[in-house]
Amino acid sequence: MTTRMPVRPSTNARLPVLVYVLAAGIFLMGTTEFMVAGLLPDVATDLSVDIARAGLLVTAFAVGMIIGPPVMALATLRLPARATLVGALMVFSAGHVAAAVSDSFTVVTASRVVTALATGTFWATGAVVAAAVAGPGASARALAVMSGGLSLAVVAGVPLGTFAGQFTGWRGPFWMLAVLAIPAIVAVVRFAPATATGDDGRVSVRSEISAVRPWRVWAVLAAIMLAQAGFLGAYSFISPLLTDRAGISVPLVPLVLVGFGIGALAGTALGGRIGDRWPLATIAVAVAVTSVLLLVVAATASHSAIVVGLVVVLGASGLGANPVLIAQTMRFAGHGSRLASSLATAAFNLGTAAGSALAATTLSTSLGVVGPAVLGAAITATALIPIALLATTRARPAADSTPTRPRDETLRIPAGVS
Repeated sequence: MTTRMPVRPSTNARLPVLVYVLAAGIFLMGTTEFMVAGLLPDVATDLSVDIARAGLLVTAFAVGMIIGPPVMALATLRLPARATLVGALMVFSAGHVAAAVSDSFTVVTASRVVTALATGTFWATGAVVAAAVAGPGASARALAVMSGGLSLAVVAGVPLGTFAGQFTGWRGPFWMLAVLAIPAIVAVVRFAPATATGDDGRVSVRSEISAVRPWRVWAVLAAIMLAQAGFLGAYSFISPLLTDRAGISVPLVPLVLVGFGIGALAGTALGGRIGDRWPLATIAVAVAVTSVLLLVVAATASHSAIVVGLVVVLGASGLGANPVLIAQTMRFAGHGSRLASSLATAAFNLGTAAGSALAATTLSTSLGVVGPAVLGAAITATALIPIALLATTRARPAADSTPTRPRDETLRIPAGVS
């Protein structure tokens, strides 16, 4: 038996339990995305490959996260959202088992691609579900909680996984993630609505493509890609800046990065709180502050105490607007668009990959290790252009407030689910 409950736009109401369940899933997936970098030497030795080739495990995951989300969003379009989330977690778990039992580098690499596909699918579908169950007045707050799972992975999951790998070998953390996915599956089954997103017959590939045609969707996607390229491109090379210019010892660098993660947690929480009320202003302030801070980092790189403090604040400003950007992408496309959500996920990862590649080229210039921060500031600032365009171009009411396709504005939630 199901009860039809209207989606209520409340910014103060307690978020549904499902939002926190989805954040837990993102925590596992964020852990596997970043943890492998710390395990590469062990992987290379165990699988008899050099470090450079082992680095393909990072690249394979990144490629899967760029290409996978839009493809999987369309492939799973007519599946119930709950089935899609459960399936993604099952594939995630199986991918880690396959890697943990294999002695073939090719198999392990393939498992990373498959795991990335599952991660992208969970992200895209989970964002749609979280925004729907929270309601239009709290969608950014719900997405901030989801994004908090990623920040928590940086703060706790990655260090714990890397630490465990020192005692069990690289396979131990893979087994750990495979097992932890099981309670996440049980929780999704318990709390996620069973309703299919496309069971009314109106959702199709054509309607999904139509939903992402408005230029405002692509303006937000451009802002996502530019902001990520600038900020995370610079962050990718923060360690050499800390050690070579700021004079911080190598053993202390992980502690600085934990501070970055704590800043990211605070930033996403704050962004989610204010982003539902002032979305474009929240994004613009976060982007502008990040650009300025990157320049300050470059200018004060030889002062260790200042740089450490700036890295923590950068975590807050650089990642604080991310849930608001996702919410705006889905707002302009229609809140139920899995394709829009998946394109946002792909844009984040494409920006990260492109930004890291561009930032790497600055290391050989006269700027040296501060080059990524200088370039990052410039690229991040360009994200203000599409945001300004959105802010100064008045949308027609129909285009701004009505989804581009017919959609039921209620959510069928099993009786007793909060």
